Amino acid sequence: MTLARWNPWQEMNSLQRQINHLFDDVLVPSALFDREFTKVPAVELHEAADAIHLKVELPGMEAKDLDVQVTENTVSISGERRTETKTEDKGVTRSEFHYGKIQRVIPLPTRVQNTNVTAEYKDGILNLTLPKTEQEKNKVVKINLN
Repeated sequence: MTLARWNPWQEMNSLQRQINHLFDDVLVPSALFDREFTKVPAVELHEAADAIHLKVELPGMEAKDLDVQVTENTVSISGERRTETKTEDKGVTRSEFHYGKIQRVIPLPTRVQNTNVTAEYKDGILNLTLPKTEQEKNKVVKINLN
C-alpha cells in the first residue's frame, strides 16, 4: 500500500468544480426542465392617454397556434409550439429549442374596450392595441387640499 500525501487544497478544487457544474445547467437550458414546465412569454406594456399597447415575445410560434383572449381587465395568451419530428439513422440530434406550452395572464392597469382590440403578429412579436373605455379616458380625480 502506498501512502498519498494529503493536500487540503484538493478538496477546495473539487468543491469549486462541483459548484461550477451547478451553474453550467443554469446557463445552458436543461432538457429536464423544458419538458415539464409551461413557459411564460416576456411582455412590454405601455399606457398612452387613449389606449394600452402590449407587446408579447413569442419566437417560433405561428399565429394559428396562439389563443388570445381579452376581457376588460386582463389579456390571456396561451399556445403551443410543437416539435418537429426528425428521424436519422446514423446521427445524433441535439436541440436546445423550447417546445411545449406557453401561457400568460396580464392584468391591465385600466379597463379597456375588449371589442375594439387590434392585433398584429410579425416576426415572433404580438402587438396588441387595447383602446381604453370612455370612462377611463375622461377620468378626472379631484384632490382636496387641507
